[in-house]
Amino acid sequence: MTKFSDTDPGFPVTGSNLRVARLSRLIYEAALERVYGGLAGEGFPEIRPAHSAIFRNINPEGSRASDLAQRAGITKQSVAYLIEGLEKEGFVETLPDPEDGRARLVRLTRRGRAALSALNRLSDAMDRDLESALPAGRMEMLRQDLAALVAHLRA
Repeated sequence: MTKFSDTDPGFPVTGSNLRVARLSRLIYEAALERVYGGLAGEGFPEIRPAHSAIFRNINPEGSRASDLAQRAGITKQSVAYLIEGLEKEGFVETLPDPEDGRARLVRLTRRGRAALSALNRLSDAMDRDLESALPAGRMEMLRQDLAALVAHLRA
């Protein structure tokens, strides 16, 4: 009997041989590879999937690192590490918080906003591609079903 790894291109991926969580992970990993690979091709090779903790959670006017950590569900130390790298590469800047002189805000720079725009564009293109792989109307049903599963697991 031949054994396949789920990362092997020859691995038979069908709904009947995998758990929902594993299928979700495989979709997520393939999406990351496509989106972040595309991002590198658009001139942002420094951006890694870990940086999504910042890009997904930052407010347009800026956010405190502690708020980013809470929204992303990671430690403040991890957020500080990500911010430091993004700041060195010119994607974010830190400045005093006008509401609290002891705190600092993290804000996207022009380059950071361009990277976020590219991330959103590439993610939207991937969603459209996935939608084209399903019969008409099924993507919206899939979104609703997945959202129901998430709500169930969080209840």
